[in-house]
Amino acid sequence: MYESQRDDSWIVDEEKAIPMLKAAYDAGINYFDTAMFYSHFKSQATLGKAVKLMDREKVMVATKIPFDEVQKTSDFRRVLDMQLELMQMDYIDFYHYHGIDKGAFDETVIGLGLKKEAQRAIDEGVIKHISFSFHGDSKDIPYMVETFEMFSSVLLQYNLLDRSNEESIDYLAGKGLGVVVMGPIAGGRLPLPSALSDRLLGTGYSTPELALRFVLGNKNVSCALSGMNTIEELKRNLEIGNLEVPMTEDDFKKAAIMMEETKKLSDLYCTGCNYCMPCPKDINIPHIFNAYTYHNVYGMSGHAKNMWNEKHGADISECTECGVCAEKCPQHIKIPEKLKEVSTILSAI
Repeated sequence: MYESQRDDSWIVDEEKAIPMLKAAYDAGINYFDTAMFYSHFKSQATLGKAVKLMDREKVMVATKIPFDEVQKTSDFRRVLDMQLELMQMDYIDFYHYHGIDKGAFDETVIGLGLKKEAQRAIDEGVIKHISFSFHGDSKDIPYMVETFEMFSSVLLQYNLLDRSNEESIDYLAGKGLGVVVMGPIAGGRLPLPSALSDRLLGTGYSTPELALRFVLGNKNVSCALSGMNTIEELKRNLEIGNLEVPMTEDDFKKAAIMMEETKKLSDLYCTGCNYCMPCPKDINIPHIFNAYTYHNVYGMSGHAKNMWNEKHGADISECTECGVCAEKCPQHIKIPEKLKEVSTILSAI
């Protein structure tokens, strides 16, 4: 949805957003995702206005219940009714427990009896399916699915740079659940100029095209959510989405393997295991080394520079070369020495 920020509040430009949503529908897109707090409540209302221009039975609307608003069992229906009113809809197709992990699942979904609340809403026809968006440890997904027993789909992160949920995607598909992917272009990282596509496949694809092809090339992915701000971006995504084969199975496997193999060719092969942490001086070693990998291996220098400028920890100058990190590194990286080298390189980008 088209957004701009003004005076610290998010403004939805409905004159651009609604025609763009209608154009997406006319082109065949039938799944629209929103959430209660997106754009300070404005996203849901705008989507509701756009859906009135469509055949409601031909579109699937997904939204979410944030657990910040759920302190007691009755809050489930209170928030649901508020969202239905805001979107001016009689029902929601996919209603997600928003951004949960195992802790939130046990404490709120199970603890407050929200399975019964979801079933009651389904029985009344105000939601069609109950789902959850996920931001936890992927090993917990089977537990949540098998404990709850009535989830229809899961929304999770998956992209060329982050394949940590790949086994979970296979598991979910095997259980017959829909798999919806958020962040198919890595939260804005993959659109940055890079030589990534040529390095992996030699295809000449733009990096965002490669990223979207990769996600849609996974046979167990049902849908990919891609944020679009302009009609031009919509058209480019439609060109990929309309392909019968976004990426062949061979290219999919090759891209996945080459991502890992290319990383191993780096003169600094940090796996991101975090064994070096915590640093006594609070230097975020994995974050800094990851930034270097984006620059040195994947050619994503713009993103590397952004990461370098946002170290999320102390400056490298704080390093006392105590050697605690190097002693714990499974890759036997001489971390204090490499931090100095990386600092010089990234500072010069």
